[in-house]
Amino acid sequence: MDFASLLGIFSGIALIVSAILLGGNPDVFVNVPGLMIVAGGTIAATLLTVQFKDVLNAFKAAWIVFTQDKTNAQEMIDTMLELSRVSHRHGLLKLGDVESDSHVLKRTCNLLAEAASEQVIRNTLQNEIDSLIARHHSVQDVFRKMAAYAPAFGMLGTLIGLIQMLSQLSNPETIGPAMAVALLTTFYGSLLATMVFLPIAGKLHARTLSEVTNLEIIREGCISILTNDHYMHVYEQLASYLPEAQRKPIKIGKAQKPGEENAKAARKKPEASR
Repeated sequence: MDFASLLGIFSGIALIVSAILLGGNPDVFVNVPGLMIVAGGTIAATLLTVQFKDVLNAFKAAWIVFTQDKTNAQEMIDTMLELSRVSHRHGLLKLGDVESDSHVLKRTCNLLAEAASEQVIRNTLQNEIDSLIARHHSVQDVFRKMAAYAPAFGMLGTLIGLIQMLSQLSNPETIGPAMAVALLTTFYGSLLATMVFLPIAGKLHARTLSEVTNLEIIREGCISILTNDHYMHVYEQLASYLPEAQRKPIKIGKAQKPGEENAKAARKKPEASR
């Protein structure tokens, strides 16, 4: 699991639970009808807004994003440099033998091996980027909608509780406990929105930016390979995608064992779920 996600989940839950326990009786924060209104209402409104399969895909994507490490831009740059060395030593046709778990990288290597034009490669990768952004936006939109619906249903539950409380004004002793129960639904809605739905949407957005950066590195790297740029020139073009402090210098004329470039070029690149 991504360490930042793990730390955020446990620290957030621990702080909220600690505050509840230090404040007194934790049983007052448990209200099943209120939770049913907030959770059930949020899910129902979301299903009315988007298709059921989109909701399932959103939760599946969230699980994969939170359990897999994000792709590393530096590793992708290293991979493109190895591909540049392979093309200089063995020609573009050799790139067709490269194996990779990244279907985009494999597809682009095949285009290079088939001597596709620069415009074809650029258009193909740009279509991949646009398609990825659209798919990820639909997934993020599910959680943003749920983050908007949860507080609204929390307020709705509070109004229901207030109506029930006002109907029993003849018994003043019940006003305090009834008011506490009425406010619980607002608490549930705010908690789900700020601790669950919005963080998930933010994490998915960050993963989208990371994957778009990797696709742009593949695009620019393949175009540089196609134009037969020296791998140092390839590096200088791709290094701009990283902050200066994270750029790893490379050595000119780095010695390699025979066949090592093919093994390195076939680095495994896990695909995040769209």
